Amino acid sequence: MTAAGVVAEIGHFARFTHPRQLMGYSGAVPSEFSTGGPGNHRRGAITKAGNAQLRRLLGEAAWGYRFCPAVRYPLKKRQQGLPAAVTAISWKAQVRWCQRSRRLTSRGKTKQKVVIAAACELLAFMWAIGVAVDTPVAQARRAA
Repeated sequence: MTAAGVVAEIGHFARFTHPRQLMGYSGAVPSEFSTGGPGNHRRGAITKAGNAQLRRLLGEAAWGYRFCPAVRYPLKKRQQGLPAAVTAISWKAQVRWCQRSRRLTSRGKTKQKVVIAAACELLAFMWAIGVAVDTPVAQARRAA
């Protein structure tokens, strides 16, 4: 459900040249207070200037990302027939996020901050999968 909602809100992932642009579009990036000098900046709460529906979808999905990855039967069944590149990106995202969430939690970050960080990472990995899948489809359409 989340993937369908994200695709509906974003459209083509390839229109963003870098995942940071997509994160900015979602509004799930920290605001920054700076005076222009080196070292004179502070980061604040998330901007909330982007797509609220996308941000909500990512936040809901990120709550499930708190746990370490495991490939059990339901996941194996869902992954059947997917390209190997997609499952590799998916597994990399799960392992990376498990390590990062443990680090953030051990540093004393609140659950909400950890979840927003997970949402941003999740969006970046969605971008990687979207670009990997969208580019061959677009090339096939141009050739036809």
